[in-house]
Amino acid sequence: MNVEVTTAATGAPHWFKSSHSGAEGGDCLEVATRPGVVLVRDSKHVTGPVLSLTPGGWSAFVAYTAGR
Repeated sequence: MNVEVTTAATGAPHWFKSSHSGAEGGDCLEVATRPGVVLVRDSKHVTGPVLSLTPGGWSAFVAYTAGR
């Protein structure tokens, strides 16, 4: 997955989204990692809810969506 940093504040997660997302918006997810957890949020609602997944859960999600 190609990624680019979308926000970077000291102490805050470093959020990434696919370089295929483009600047025009649309349906994009942003991802950040912390020790033992993968965080996922909607790029249009950066102050909205954040989904926390285990690394195994994230791998299963990616594998599932790749098969779609």
